[in-house]
Amino acid sequence: MKYLRPTRHKRRLAIALLLAGLVLCIWQSARLAHEQALNNLRDDARNELRLSAANLRGYLLRYDYLPQMLASRETVKRFLTAPEKHDAMPLNLQLDRFRFTAGVSDVYLLDHDGTTVAASNWHRDDTFIGESYAFRPYYKQAIAGGEGRFYGLGTQSLARGYYFSAPVWLDHTAPDARPEGVVVVKVLLGDVEQGWSAQNAEFLVTDRDNIVFMASRPGLRLNALQPLSDDKRQALKATRRYADEPLDPSGIRIEQNDGDNSRIVSFDRAPLDDGRYLSLRRPLPEFGWTMHILKPLKPVIQAQWLAALLAGGLYGVVALAGGIAWQRLRLRREREAFAERERRTLARVRDELEDSVERRTQDLVASNRQLSAEIDERRRAEANLRQTQDELIQAAKLAVLGQLAAGINHELNQPLAAIRAYGENARRFIDLARLEQADANLEQIIELTHRMTEISAQLRQFSRKSSEHHEHLTVQSCLAYALRLFQSRLNDGHTRLEQHLPETPVWVYGDLVRLEQVIVNLISNALQAVQETPAPALNISLTARDGYARLCIADNGRGIDDAHMAQVFEPFFTTRAPGAGLGLGLSISARIMEDLDGRLDAANRPEGGACFTLTLPLSTAPDALTETPRHA
Repeated sequence: MKYLRPTRHKRRLAIALLLAGLVLCIWQSARLAHEQALNNLRDDARNELRLSAANLRGYLLRYDYLPQMLASRETVKRFLTAPEKHDAMPLNLQLDRFRFTAGVSDVYLLDHDGTTVAASNWHRDDTFIGESYAFRPYYKQAIAGGEGRFYGLGTQSLARGYYFSAPVWLDHTAPDARPEGVVVVKVLLGDVEQGWSAQNAEFLVTDRDNIVFMASRPGLRLNALQPLSDDKRQALKATRRYADEPLDPSGIRIEQNDGDNSRIVSFDRAPLDDGRYLSLRRPLPEFGWTMHILKPLKPVIQAQWLAALLAGGLYGVVALAGGIAWQRLRLRREREAFAERERRTLARVRDELEDSVERRTQDLVASNRQLSAEIDERRRAEANLRQTQDELIQAAKLAVLGQLAAGINHELNQPLAAIRAYGENARRFIDLARLEQADANLEQIIELTHRMTEISAQLRQFSRKSSEHHEHLTVQSCLAYALRLFQSRLNDGHTRLEQHLPETPVWVYGDLVRLEQVIVNLISNALQAVQETPAPALNISLTARDGYARLCIADNGRGIDDAHMAQVFEPFFTTRAPGAGLGLGLSISARIMEDLDGRLDAANRPEGGACFTLTLPLSTAPDALTETPRHA
């Protein structure tokens, strides 16, 4: 206990000294940074103020010559000799051209009484013509023989402007000569203010009465920098310089005056009530104005805080380095004492980690083998599924062939009977030595056998398996092939066939065999649907627009029940009697259309019957490809 209290006392003293040093370091760094940043900001503001003042001076003085030039023109003098005898319109047009060329707001001519007799705004509702401006100082200065300058609000437009005026002399050589009129040019100041708004500062222009005539912020314009007395307000209203504007105080507060036209200010009114500003002033004696710049102090405050944080951080790093050095000296022995135990602990942890990694590796190897086995099984399942699908497609095609068997039998029986009759007749003609008639019968037999060959070729073509080879083909050729298969059923059933096909080929890209199978299935279903219809009919239409080919196969049968509409494309769904079908035709057809990047839709027709629509993307016809005719 004897050594505890002195040690604790020294520790507290050291902490107090460290904190005191930290506070002193932060305060001194922040003060120096504040002064440096403020000086830099003041230099920047002084340069910006100088450049902006020069820009304003140059902008206005470039129009100084214009009134004198216009006053010396003969057309102006000739008009003032007898204004009531001359037409003012040519002079109005000439003044308007001068206004447009010089880029000023208005140009107008006053007579010796101060009444506007010609103006560039003669065509506007707020024209100056007929208005008296004898009360304006620019008129009084010019009619006295000098050059006039004035700034204020226009009496008609209430727009802020700077006015230049010059006297019009008819004969200034006479001793008692007096100007006969005054030429006035009005210049708007919006372009200069718009340039100010793009800078990172606020600009103000005040007159001798501390009225803000120009400002980068619209909310500051026509405000009094300091509150006005009643006498001053009455005097300003008498000149009509600012019309009836209230000239409210701007709410400026001077917080610090550094001399040399430099101040720290703030505002208690919008729009500058959100911070403090460095204010610098520069007189513009040729206009009777004073130009102000307000630079936000946020960069100074940020630099002050940044310096404080850096100083505190550096102080903390130095203190931390000292503390670390002292701690390292104190903890060296403890590290040496714990080193052996740490090594043993690390060795144990390493052994446990190696065991865990080995077990995990074994698990990953087993999982990898299982995953490989599952992948192989998945591939075999997909291969079996594809094979099953192909077999189902082939079965559906054979089922259609079974439905076509009766028609095919009829198609073959007729040629066979004819061949038998022609053969018997040929034998008799040969016995009678009538060789020409026998040759004609043999020619008919050859034609009949060729027809039977075409019928059998169609069956072989339809019953073959798909090669899944995609090619460019036309929808018309596939449709024509399918209709040839059902020609006998159409004729025997007295089914009326209507076709609406475009004259030009409609090209698509896909599997020829599969597309033909879909069309055959749909035509077969349509013929099945119209078996009990008194006047069976099929309507087939083909259109090509919006990048797609649409083939519609419609019948006039009973249609599809609304309850079955959502199930027509499901496998093994059929409304036929048991044994009359497997219910796979539409399901397989829909799947084939999906594989060809198309779709198959079903709907009922308003006039009765069902309509199945095939939709496929259109394909550009190959350059050197012509449609290959199908072999019968």
